[in-house]
Amino acid sequence: MPGTVAVDPLAPSAGARLRSGARLVICAAVPWYLCLWWGTSTAPVPAALPAVLILREDVYAAPRLARERLLGVFAGVVLSTLLLDRLPPSSLSFLAVLVCGSVGMYLLGRPGSPNQQVLITALMIYATALPGYPLARLAETLVGIAVVVLLGPLLWPPDPYRSAAEGLDAYRAGVGHLLDGVAGRLARGGPATAPDPLPEGARLWLRPQACRDAFDRAAHRRRTRTPPDGLDGRLGLAARSAVTLQCFTQELRERARGPATPDPSTPDPSAPDASAVPDPPAASAPPAPDPALRDIAPLVRATALALDAALRGEEFAAELDRARGLDLAHRSAHPTRHDAVLRAGLHLTHEALSDHLAARR
Repeated sequence: MPGTVAVDPLAPSAGARLRSGARLVICAAVPWYLCLWWGTSTAPVPAALPAVLILREDVYAAPRLARERLLGVFAGVVLSTLLLDRLPPSSLSFLAVLVCGSVGMYLLGRPGSPNQQVLITALMIYATALPGYPLARLAETLVGIAVVVLLGPLLWPPDPYRSAAEGLDAYRAGVGHLLDGVAGRLARGGPATAPDPLPEGARLWLRPQACRDAFDRAAHRRRTRTPPDGLDGRLGLAARSAVTLQCFTQELRERARGPATPDPSTPDPSAPDASAVPDPPAASAPPAPDPALRDIAPLVRATALALDAALRGEEFAAELDRARGLDLAHRSAHPTRHDAVLRAGLHLTHEALSDHLAARR
């Protein structure tokens, strides 16, 4: 495929990893020394933990994660303090802290993501029975969260539009490499799918929607900034093509798992002949290549070329017309085959390309 390379669409660049690491170090060191200066404790580890547990590539998600962590720490402090005031340290009190902390962890968490800070904080306070430690832990956590929320977005803030464009280009390269490999194997009469699929696997199909979500969040926050021309439409096309091409590749995988489907329009050389005595079939003979699958290879390549040009923002009308012509030719060449499910993924990709072309005009 022209312009396509084998890349990992989910791997951040070296510069992005360096910036992320530097941001984490600064946001962990600043609250540590602030708490030492304040005198909360001699080792204010809870002040440095928010930088480790809250900071992500999407620094704009830090406020939500910070609220969840602060709420969990506060609940853990209150829970453990109340239980220790009423129960002396014993196996019974530990069991009470464990059970109540587990319940609070799920009550204050989100579906599928419990707030583990409730239980962790309750157990840490139970294990550190020192006067003033619960209040110090709460204060140090608050300082760490404040530094992460206020300082984190100011340190090398990521450009969501640039991240979305880079993710789109990585998806374009990944899906082009995948379709090129599929078309090559089909043209050689080999299996529909490779025995060693791309290392990112199904995650490739999740990339366009993640980029589209980041773009939408950026457009909502940065109302005074104009996004790159055409990026919104190309992200929408990528999201639609991810669904349609996933359907196509999954159908190929299903066919590769089962026996080869013969083409009814092609005579079967192994069929018995009334005028001849049939020879015993060879038990180890490999199945003959499916002519319909072999003839669909040019259609896959043409579709991939049209999609590649569209995702680049270039003209692709001629490639789309050629892909549609090959689709009609394949239907005419194999009228007795019922490959509606197989061709549906490619046909729906053509429809998405057509809608994208009409929106550009």
